[in-house]
Amino acid sequence: MKLLRYGPVGKEKPGLLDDAGVLRDLSAIVPDINAEVLSDTGLAKLRKLDPATLPRVKGTPRMGCPVAGIGKFIAIGLNYSDHAAETGSPIPKEPIVFMKAISCIQGPNDPVMLPKGSQKTDWEVELGVVIGTRARYVTQKEALFHVAGYCLVNDISEREYQLERGPQWDKGKGCDTFGPIGPWLVTRDDIANPQKLNAWLDLNGQRRQTGNTKTMIFGVAKIVSYLSQFMTLMPGDVITTGTPPGVGLGMTPPMYLKKGDFMALGIDGLGEQRQSVVPFKR
Repeated sequence: MKLLRYGPVGKEKPGLLDDAGVLRDLSAIVPDINAEVLSDTGLAKLRKLDPATLPRVKGTPRMGCPVAGIGKFIAIGLNYSDHAAETGSPIPKEPIVFMKAISCIQGPNDPVMLPKGSQKTDWEVELGVVIGTRARYVTQKEALFHVAGYCLVNDISEREYQLERGPQWDKGKGCDTFGPIGPWLVTRDDIANPQKLNAWLDLNGQRRQTGNTKTMIFGVAKIVSYLSQFMTLMPGDVITTGTPPGVGLGMTPPMYLKKGDFMALGIDGLGEQRQSVVPFKR
């Protein structure tokens, strides 16, 4: 299933994209795409529905983040060996973990705003993992059963804030608009293998990133299991799992986002995002 949320900011409704690509309204069935819906029981209930019986949504409404009430937005850094190489960083021995502020979360096609005075804002196409059932000290063998589904994430990053203003990455990762998620969540039963997905990102019509999740240093099962040793993962938590090579930081000379730029990105089966870059405004 492809689950989503559509409508104006703060007034999103739950929806489903059927096999023909038609947007269907779920608001008479569930209040939102929340923790209850993301449980195995909640998803099983939705799978029993005949999408053709659901109201068709007219037009092309704005897409919001496909998950409501995200409690934690957790990220993994330098998780592709070729990306680590392009940044001049050693291969991590354990997953590098940081947090993205939930206030940075937005819809997949909403504009990305440059922070005030920013000169080094960068792009990162990533596979997102949405937790469906509580995970605490789970094994790698168990880990994927705690996943509700997968989504597309653009892990926007301000490199000066991240790398030049102290050892903590968080301050360069959580600025407003730095967390586009969606357009939809694809349930885990529709993704045969999360380690065989192609990812790409274009900047102003030129391909910048090309990769495949098979080259992750730490796969999804390892990441979920690893994180569950340090924090309880709750339904609705989102984990973004690292980016393949081709970021602006790794170019010679480095290239960063500027006002008027346009990003398009996608992952197999998870849809596409399209974002314009706008200047800072209060």
